[in-house]
Amino acid sequence: MAEETTTPSAAMEYPIEAASGIHFSGLRHDGLLISPASSPASSSSQRVLSSFPASPGDLSAPPKQPFVIGVSGGTASGKTTVCDMIIQQLHDHRVVLVNQDSFYRGLTDDELKHVHEYNFDHPDAFDTEQLLECIGKLKSGQPVHVPIYNFKDHQKCSDSFRQVNASDVIILEGILVFHDQRVRNLMNMKIFVDADADTRLARRIKRDTVERSRDVHSVLEQYSKFVKPAFDNFILPSKKYADVIIPRGGENHVAIDLIVQHIHTKLGQHNLCKIYPNLNVILSTFQIRGMHTLIRDREISKHDFVFYSDRLIRLVVEHGLGYLPFTEKQVITPTGSVYTGVNFCKKLCGVSIIRSGESMENALRACCKGVKIGKILIHRSGDNGKQLIYEKLPKDISQRHVLLLDPVLATGNSAIQAIGLLVRKGVPESQIIFLNLISAPEGIHRVYKQFPSLKIVTSEIDVALNDEFHVVPGMGDFGDRYFGTDDV
Repeated sequence: MAEETTTPSAAMEYPIEAASGIHFSGLRHDGLLISPASSPASSSSQRVLSSFPASPGDLSAPPKQPFVIGVSGGTASGKTTVCDMIIQQLHDHRVVLVNQDSFYRGLTDDELKHVHEYNFDHPDAFDTEQLLECIGKLKSGQPVHVPIYNFKDHQKCSDSFRQVNASDVIILEGILVFHDQRVRNLMNMKIFVDADADTRLARRIKRDTVERSRDVHSVLEQYSKFVKPAFDNFILPSKKYADVIIPRGGENHVAIDLIVQHIHTKLGQHNLCKIYPNLNVILSTFQIRGMHTLIRDREISKHDFVFYSDRLIRLVVEHGLGYLPFTEKQVITPTGSVYTGVNFCKKLCGVSIIRSGESMENALRACCKGVKIGKILIHRSGDNGKQLIYEKLPKDISQRHVLLLDPVLATGNSAIQAIGLLVRKGVPESQIIFLNLISAPEGIHRVYKQFPSLKIVTSEIDVALNDEFHVVPGMGDFGDRYFGTDDV
């Protein structure tokens, strides 16, 4: 499969020139690390930046986690066909297929003597520990040796194996890949392939007689004694864990096309978006990257900083509004035609975290006429402890969707205090949308550890926090720069 490559660009003549796609900031567009001479970052932030690769092909900084897909279903349901079709459509990504059948346990001498009594469709027939180790290494970017199982003598081949390298997508296929919760937890998507029982039996007879040198009588005996009971007891109950169920297997082209589209979307996301489904990074464009270039520049004038910050804030607010509920509405156009559209959410308010959050209020007012805006002030006593000292919120806030405003999510301390207050006021966690311009991974982790149903909308995810709890590469103290108090 083709690997993504990046060609180093010439020095940018205009700040608007940049790469599109969701951006993990901290590296220059040409792939070179920011040098101390060109950045005001502290020495500790330089240590953070220098820990990432500097080659032109490594613009996404830490390597992306592979997207792991589990494909389960009854015996001969069409799982392999579905996997092959997904792989074919993901031709522009590196994809590896790992079969659960490779992890059958080798039979003991006693088990070999009674091989016709052995249940190969039982969870105990698989070496799940070895499977977990294999997938775990692949997820961490390490190559692995996948065993090869000989179905004639029922042993793993001791002198041969399959070398599998790290990939963008890992597909784990097998009848019982959903049975063990530890295996399920490794998956980003779970697909169950459904097929008629008679169809599966016919395919099973053909496969086992041709590929595994068994006679029809033994196949039918094994099916009635082991395969069907195992399906009823283990495989079918695991269907409830599936994110997607595909009827008719490989014949269902519509379902497979939709799955591939979803995978393409996920592969374009930041790693944290795969972990937290309610985290949303707006799709970057040349304009967005250009505005970030300008507001992050320490030499920019206050007037330009405010101008481009306001533009970027407006985009974030508009994007955040898109996650509010809506109702369908029909109107008559000037031509006398009927247009079917939507009605905006009526019960809405903003809440700004003083003082940086107040910079986002004008953009919200420009988008939502007459919107109510509350305020929360949190006193900073060092970055490890913050105290709520003032709040003024709409009386009916528990009945509203809330847009929480703060341009920078750093440690997450202020955000957690503010969100906690809103929840105590009766606002459902799922009705809070936290809007910011940049976010640090540490803050995202902390917020979602306590409030997993909250939505975060941000324009870029930065590299990390430095030793002084500042976001790097960051943009400095946003409030001071926006309100002109950075030189006081």
